[in-house]
Amino acid sequence: MILLSAIFNLLLILFVLGLLWLLKRWKFQYPIVMVLLCGVLLIVLSLTAALVSPAVHFGQIQLMAWVIFFHCLIYLGGVAILFFKSKPAFAIGSAGVGVCILLIGLYASLIEPRWLENSHLTLSNAKLQESIRVAVIADLQTDNPGDYEEEVLNDVKREEPDLILLAGDYLQLREQDRSPAAQEMLHDIFLRVGLNAPLGIYAVRGNVDPIPFWQEIFDGLPIMIFETSSSLDLGPIVLTGLTLEDSENIHLSIGGKEKFHIVLGHKPDFSLGEIEADLLIAGHTHGGQFQIPFIGPIMTLSAVPRAWASGMTTISPGKILLVSRGIGMERGNAPRMRFNCRPELVILDLVLSEE
Repeated sequence: MILLSAIFNLLLILFVLGLLWLLKRWKFQYPIVMVLLCGVLLIVLSLTAALVSPAVHFGQIQLMAWVIFFHCLIYLGGVAILFFKSKPAFAIGSAGVGVCILLIGLYASLIEPRWLENSHLTLSNAKLQESIRVAVIADLQTDNPGDYEEEVLNDVKREEPDLILLAGDYLQLREQDRSPAAQEMLHDIFLRVGLNAPLGIYAVRGNVDPIPFWQEIFDGLPIMIFETSSSLDLGPIVLTGLTLEDSENIHLSIGGKEKFHIVLGHKPDFSLGEIEADLLIAGHTHGGQFQIPFIGPIMTLSAVPRAWASGMTTISPGKILLVSRGIGMERGNAPRMRFNCRPELVILDLVLSEE
């Protein structure tokens, strides 16, 4: 991916410089129109090249981010310089657009990824015997555990939940980086914070969690991990934890329970199956991580409708899907950015319905 990104960017730089040379060399009758046409050409061709490149999924998103937050800036800066004397208003406008793109890029990469939102939600149900506060921690997904992750867990502790659910994706490391160091750092953060909950703390595996690497994170901690799909009677509720494979099974079938029933899985795809439960909880999507205003997430990597990619969705009367936007963000080949999709700690209050 590094070599592909280097070749892609080199070719685009040459293309941008060629467009600027063309604009400077030829005295067009309508230069502003030509600038706009060249800009559209740059965006269309470069984004198309990113989509048809050998890169897949997040690699394509990374190439597209290079186009928007680097090559478009070079083009707009060049236009501003070329037309500063002859058409100063247009040059200033071009520079202004470039500054806006730059600010969005800085915000999306430096501010929003750590601008945690504590989402307080309430769900009422007649099957509940008592009020229960549930904390959902999804997709810590870090490669360098530190102050941010510790503050998140401290936020959880301050909320005094009765039940803590961890929905997978704890560390995302390259194969060659899977040394005990990051694992021990995250383990020590959990140990220092000292999370506790009367009904317990439970964790399922995510798709970036290799076996047995992820299980060792919780060694010696009061956290139960689901190594197989199974159900536990916790007293006022029943909790079913899913394996990664079951969470992505759109044909999964789970029978109902007399008590209020929660099913926890990493991917929300299982919600498309025959699941007889009151509350389905998942992560994985990150809410898309990058949401375009009025359009929504670019990518969710899930079989569920994009509208289900974050928040609470009523699948059918009495059956609710809750998908967290997650704490961290995608690593690897993906651009480390969040936009219009803040990281999220979900605090859900389950209360007895008055009906």
